[in-house]
Amino acid sequence: MSSPISPAPHASDTPYVIDPAGGCPHALNARLRAQGAVAEVVLPGGVPGAVVLGHEALKEFLAHPDVAKDARHFPSLHDGTIPPDWPLRVFANAQGMHTADDADHRRLRSLVGKAFTARQVERLRPRVEELTAELLDDLERAAAESPDGTADLRTHFALPLPMSVICELLGVDPEHRGRLHQLSNTVIIATDTTPAEVMAAVRELVGLMGTIAATRRTSPGEDLTSALIAARESDGDRLSEAELIGTMRLMLVAGHETTLNLISNAVRALCTHRDQLALVLDGKATWSDVVDETLRWDGPVSWFPFRYPTRDLAVEGTVIPQGTPVLAGYTAAGRDEAFHGPDADRFDITRPTAARSLSFGHGAHYCVGAPLARLEATIALERLFTRFPDLDLALPDAELPHQRSFIGNSVEALPVRLTRSA
Repeated sequence: MSSPISPAPHASDTPYVIDPAGGCPHALNARLRAQGAVAEVVLPGGVPGAVVLGHEALKEFLAHPDVAKDARHFPSLHDGTIPPDWPLRVFANAQGMHTADDADHRRLRSLVGKAFTARQVERLRPRVEELTAELLDDLERAAAESPDGTADLRTHFALPLPMSVICELLGVDPEHRGRLHQLSNTVIIATDTTPAEVMAAVRELVGLMGTIAATRRTSPGEDLTSALIAARESDGDRLSEAELIGTMRLMLVAGHETTLNLISNAVRALCTHRDQLALVLDGKATWSDVVDETLRWDGPVSWFPFRYPTRDLAVEGTVIPQGTPVLAGYTAAGRDEAFHGPDADRFDITRPTAARSLSFGHGAHYCVGAPLARLEATIALERLFTRFPDLDLALPDAELPHQRSFIGNSVEALPVRLTRSA
């Protein structure tokens, strides 16, 4: 085990024990952030770690040259200290650009980056608009057929839109999509699952990804998986099988789970802040403003694993020992009053600093899919509220069940009415 974290003078000496069931993170973030920009935590399974909570501290940490993502810098994972069935091992052991550093990271990122440039993503706009229109019809039909006139916006709209887009990009046939979401949710989002459930889901997910890759090998198409299989670097290097499956898994999960939460959280924010919705419907703000402020105020990812200091590293007065698994506290940084001002808890789409949130990361590992997520979310929100300007939550926001996760940040279901109650 690494040495204990050396806290800043005002920080608590008692590490926070992470609840695997998660919950709404904002009150906890505020309490921990008040003690310092870095907090010592105990990860599920009793593993010591840390979370970086302050905006400037997190920005520095994410781009620091002495911070790595490769789990070879996490000695406790390999020396027998941490058991083989540790549920969070799946994050550390995955192979792909999200767990690679330096030249390996650049090699892997270059293979997928071309598919996610702003220009390439813009070419997807007609398809995203077409899918959005179809799903809004489905949402309206579901509400009309429901005895109480409500429909789950996540099930009928916020999930199938990004899931369809990323699966079409990857060349995943429709019959696999429902199961892929269930598996990715178990592996990545639902942090209250048992080790046995996680490992079984990982095996099935890897197997299903292998099946999809095998199909694309024998029947290549105009999709990203086929391109990854065929890709060659100038020196003749290629993706290993583990890297291929890891990259596909990353693209699938990051390509739909985060956008699902982003759309859901934006809808919740607008329904509970009708003055902000009025601003954008009246043309006094843009749907991009809504997306930016949602990313800051209630981002789709709360605390994301892992990064590892490659030496003892001081972050705003707190020394994080070499090899410590560190979580990136995106939702905490988003409401950091030291950066966003004393009204950081207020949802305000006219906020000039909204675009400077860290929800898509920072530095070399900045989310390659950010342009696609923004495109999907802006189109989804514009078409949804243009068609149903009186759309409202069917339950008070505080009563909506939160995701059972300290990684994902949204609600499990989002029942809505397409017209407001009288």
